[in-house]
Amino acid sequence: MLELFKAGGWLMLPLFACSVIAIGIIAERFWSLQTKRITPPELITQIWQWLRFDQVDDNRIQALRKNSPLGAILAAGLVNRDCSRDITREGIEDVGRHVTVTLERNLNTLGTIAAITPLLGLLGTVIGMIKVFAVITTEGVGNPETLAGGISEALITTATGLVVAIPSLIFYRYFRGHINRLVVDMEEQAMKLIEILHGDRNFDPDADAGK
Repeated sequence: MLELFKAGGWLMLPLFACSVIAIGIIAERFWSLQTKRITPPELITQIWQWLRFDQVDDNRIQALRKNSPLGAILAAGLVNRDCSRDITREGIEDVGRHVTVTLERNLNTLGTIAAITPLLGLLGTVIGMIKVFAVITTEGVGNPETLAGGISEALITTATGLVVAIPSLIFYRYFRGHINRLVVDMEEQAMKLIEILHGDRNFDPDADAGK
């Protein structure tokens, strides 16, 4: 492995750095984007119980806000529970936009890595072929070791770039889709809360838990 790294030339260093960063982001996003951490299923039922028994207070709202991203969105609704439906919705949407940005943290970096690593590999290919043609120009084709070294550098950097880029792109797309599903789920929960707060919905915890 070390020999391959050396044979690939100096462009292996940024490719290696990209691979380390990509692995770190993927691991962190897998941990942070667990559904149970983002949208705990029991929150809307708990809030309904608070409202039913008139137990909503600042301490509970603050605890709900720190509970999870969904909790922060629902807490915004409770803060504006005595306001009009439009104001309640605006408060929820404002917090929701901030939550969505938080969920997407580091994904742009992962997408950038997926885009640039094939280009770095291609650059390595070009540099390797330049070396090959430089040797041919000065020494002819009588030095196969030097020619092989340039070709090897070209192929190794290209392969390494693809090895880093393909998983990065796969996980970038996966996390994008997962975040979209989480956002839709949070929107549904927020709409339930708005309907409960403004008397447009008779909440059934058992029925909603089964959805």
